[in-house]
Amino acid sequence: MNSKTTVVKKPITTRKWHLIDLSGQNLGRVSTKIAQILIGKHHPLFSYHRDDGDYVVAINASKVVVTGNKLNDKIYYHYTGYAGNLRELSLKTLMVKDPRLVINHAVAGMLPKNRLRDKRLSRLKIFAGSEHPYTDKLNH
Repeated sequence: MNSKTTVVKKPITTRKWHLIDLSGQNLGRVSTKIAQILIGKHHPLFSYHRDDGDYVVAINASKVVVTGNKLNDKIYYHYTGYAGNLRELSLKTLMVKDPRLVINHAVAGMLPKNRLRDKRLSRLKIFAGSEHPYTDKLNH
């Protein structure tokens, strides 16, 4: 059995820009799609050790949908570092405060926890409304 495995050492130099409209889409399902684009799993020569993902512009973050009673039951925790200062925010409160943080937190949880995570997250551009400054880059 002589099968050849292709290992590409040079990273892909041209990154594409993807526009994803979040209005009416499920939070978990769309976050999975965004994470796969950021990682680069849609490329035919995908390899885990390289950062070959594309840019993602996500618009209408305030219109993302969750199922069940997650708006009230899902709690985001943040520890400040001081004794007794564990902060809690419900999904409903965070969606009113800044819906971009909800999308960012969901996508960050789906990316591998390694050195490439911050670089991949920096290619994610999230906007609460439909206006964004990357219109000229999305004309493919």
